[in-house]
Amino acid sequence: MDATFATGKELQKMDPVFGQLSFDDHEQIVFCNDKDTGLKAIIGIHNSVMGPALGGTRMWNYNTEWEALNDVLRLSRGMTFKSAITGLNIGGGKAVIIGDAKTQKTPELMRKFGEFVHSLSGRYITAEDVGMETKDMDTVRDVTPYVTGISEERGGSGNPSPVTAYGVYLGMKAAAKSQFGTDVLEGKKVLVQGIGHVGETLVEYLTKEGAQVTISDINEEKLFQVASKYNATIYTGEDLYTADVDIYAPCAMGATINDNTVDKIKAKVIAGAANNQLADENVHGARLQERGILYAPDFLINAGGIINVYAELANYGKAEIMTKTENIYNTTLEIIDFAAKNGITTHKAALTIAQNRIDQRRIENAAK
Repeated sequence: MDATFATGKELQKMDPVFGQLSFDDHEQIVFCNDKDTGLKAIIGIHNSVMGPALGGTRMWNYNTEWEALNDVLRLSRGMTFKSAITGLNIGGGKAVIIGDAKTQKTPELMRKFGEFVHSLSGRYITAEDVGMETKDMDTVRDVTPYVTGISEERGGSGNPSPVTAYGVYLGMKAAAKSQFGTDVLEGKKVLVQGIGHVGETLVEYLTKEGAQVTISDINEEKLFQVASKYNATIYTGEDLYTADVDIYAPCAMGATINDNTVDKIKAKVIAGAANNQLADENVHGARLQERGILYAPDFLINAGGIINVYAELANYGKAEIMTKTENIYNTTLEIIDFAAKNGITTHKAALTIAQNRIDQRRIENAAK
């Protein structure tokens, strides 16, 4: 059978890129392979209507290549809406490198990845994500200008994680105000799942405000370190989704809100840094709404990082980075209000407003 003439259902049976359920009219998918360095990477460009695609590179030890492809498709799509809802003139893209960041990442591998990024001539601009450090972006910068999040010593905006955490914290406070009648988090029980760069900084913000913080992570050494540093409680139960908390903050990998967890969650607010927290944004978004759980859309409240690295392209400084990030609080309240007035989920509300901005720009571009 000629794939050119295959139907949608036939494509899904064949299981190629275009038949993936996560494929959402992505403009370009680039598969990168280098025998000498062991690099296996996928770059996804979802939408470039608003500008070149900007999004971080994630290095993760995926079980299968299809799992990696699914992740890059979902992540790059999320970047499109994240930038649009935040008011940035940039498109959505993402990259994943298949491998263990602790044992397989080398300067040679990062430089080779940078060469692949450079081959796209600026259609995709990379940045830091899970498994990456600022120094890795500096290495990529050695071979291409199409990278952000480089060190401040080299004229960049530095590690975006603290700004990401600040935006999540403000989005959480806005959601709390809507759900509990106050944005004061003192005394609120918050479960932070995942205490990497962003999660730990979020714990710091919450602790300073007097929240009762419980933490969970697969890295036991980091758990004890963070628990000791901030006097946080380590979750020791069998199922953290049943934890008796006010706020659940997913800050690790995505899709933690799924068929197995959505009806267990006792928290009344979900606000975290992880991307693509809803395994199925329509099904699970609606179920949370039915259960009276307020979901702060992930691609809205975790946009601090993209605001931070976008500063390198738009040439604005720290003061404007923080002003734009602080606006996440107001935008979250607006999204919650828009959802209530239109009888839709908060996730759908955020998508609608972001898509409207993209559609308007598409019309403007066509008229030029």
